[in-house]
Amino acid sequence: MEKDWTTVEILRHSRHDWLNKIQLIKGNLELSKPDRVKAIIDDIILVARHEAKISSIDMPKFSELLLTANWRFRVFQSEFEVIDMVQGTSVMDQMMYDWTMNFFHFLEEQLDAYSENRLLISIYKNESTDLIRFSFDLQGKIKDVALVTEFLRNSSKDNQTIDFEETTEQMFYFTMDINRKQKTS
Repeated sequence: MEKDWTTVEILRHSRHDWLNKIQLIKGNLELSKPDRVKAIIDDIILVARHEAKISSIDMPKFSELLLTANWRFRVFQSEFEVIDMVQGTSVMDQMMYDWTMNFFHFLEEQLDAYSENRLLISIYKNESTDLIRFSFDLQGKIKDVALVTEFLRNSSKDNQTIDFEETTEQMFYFTMDINRKQKTS
């Protein structure tokens, strides 16, 4: 279920996001809260740096999904951070795109739509191995933790390892390690 974005759609979403940020800055300036304005600007800079990094990991489909997730999915807000620059492959790109898209659609069904749900995805590497680690930190209201756990156990592929760190109705944290030297079949 891929979305082919037109240039106009991308610009409309991006303009909307930027107007929201500018309104936050303007509102805090009018309230004479310069420290809050500085924090908002610092956050914008940090997000832009992570967007630049995700755009440079040679995983264009996966990167596009993360960059546009908040435009596609309404039940949760996603954020991502690229802690270490990783070098993806076309096989890894397709695998992570497919897996993450399925996971996001699953979350749309398993999260309470009337709660504040946030997902932070962190990407980093293990220098001593050929593994890339993705951590998923979900905060919000999960309808059925056991069903989410089952989905994750059943969705991993041969070159993916999922480890559960913490699972509650309000928090679900797990890591996924992927071998960069993957099988192509």
